Amino acid sequence: MENKITSHIVKGVILSALSIVFAVVMYVFNLYEKTYLSWISQGILFAGIIYSAILFANESNHNVTFGNVFAHGFKTTAVIIAITSLYTILATKFIFPDMVDMIISITRKELEKNPQMTDEMIEQALTMTKKFFLPFALGGAILGTGFLGAIASLIGAAVAKKNPNPFQEQAAN
Repeated sequence: MENKITSHIVKGVILSALSIVFAVVMYVFNLYEKTYLSWISQGILFAGIIYSAILFANESNHNVTFGNVFAHGFKTTAVIIAITSLYTILATKFIFPDMVDMIISITRKELEKNPQMTDEMIEQALTMTKKFFLPFALGGAILGTGFLGAIASLIGAAVAKKNPNPFQEQAAN
C-alpha cells in the first residue's frame, strides 16, 4: 500500500489560514503596536514550512533527495505567498479599509519619538507611506515570506530523513 502524500497546496492553504486568522485577531483587538506578535506569526509560518518539508519526506518513505524536499517546502511557501498577498489586497481595500489609517497612526507615534524628525519631515514620510502602502505591504509580504520560506525549506530539507539512494527501495518494489 502506497502512502498518500499531502499536497503542498493543502499545507500552504492551512498555513495561510493560520496566518490570516492571526492577522484578523491582531486587527480586531488592535494589537499592531505589539511587534512581538508579528514575530510569533512569522515563527508559526517558519515552523509550519519546516514541518511541511519533513512530513513530505516521511510520507515519501524517505525516498527523496534534498532537492525534492526543498522544492516541496518552497512550493508550500509559494502557495502561502499567493494567498496572503490576495488577503492583503482584500483586507486593505475592502474588508478593513481603516487598517491603513491605524497603521499610519502607529507610524506617526513612532516617528514622533525621534527628536531629529521635524513635523514637516513626519508629514512627508506619512504622506509617502499612505500613498505607497499597498505596494510596500505586498512587496514586504512577498519578499519577507519568500526569504523566510526559502530558509525554512532549506532547514526542512536538511533535517528530513532521506535514504542514501532514493531509487533503491523503488526498484525493489
